[in-house]
Amino acid sequence: MEPSSLAVLIIDENRARATIIEDGLREAGHARVHVVTGMQGLVREIEAFAPDVIVVDLENPNRDRLEAFFQVSRSVRRPIAMFVDRSDAASMEAAIDAGVSAYVVDGLKKERVKSILDMAILRFGAYSRLTRELDEARTELADRKVIEKAKGLMMRMRGLSEEEAYRLMRQTAMNEKKKLVEIARSVVTAAALLGGPGDGR
Repeated sequence: MEPSSLAVLIIDENRARATIIEDGLREAGHARVHVVTGMQGLVREIEAFAPDVIVVDLENPNRDRLEAFFQVSRSVRRPIAMFVDRSDAASMEAAIDAGVSAYVVDGLKKERVKSILDMAILRFGAYSRLTRELDEARTELADRKVIEKAKGLMMRMRGLSEEEAYRLMRQTAMNEKKKLVEIARSVVTAAALLGGPGDGR
């Protein structure tokens, strides 16, 4: 994404400090920059501006303020670069758990903003990709378990071989223009309702 097309939201209660970040971003070619100086209604502000990346600057973050922001960051799913004046290991760990892509302690310098922003976007992309792959793998595993269970039920209830049970489910899925796992779920549900063998009763 070109710098000029990137929408950047800056969250900083200190307007003077926010200006440092804003100037750094504008000098780096970012034209769409919006500054928010209060934490009230933050999610609404984020939804209204629809930023591509969020820069947060917290002067002296206490645990409550950090936790309040981390709740926001979990819900908005955007790359986030967070600048703090000082930190401890627990706060840093909490930031990473909450999905903050770049956590910079005592590093607010105008000329560093762009490179930190780029890093936040890259990290967020990598994290999102990993999360998506993990979700897909979990779904695939869950689907396989359902298919195996349905196959076992059909083998017992209809006296089919494993290959015959699988072929019948696959053929039914093709005929009904459904996914194999949908047919498998129907088999498992029907067996549970009818009290068939292997339904867990």
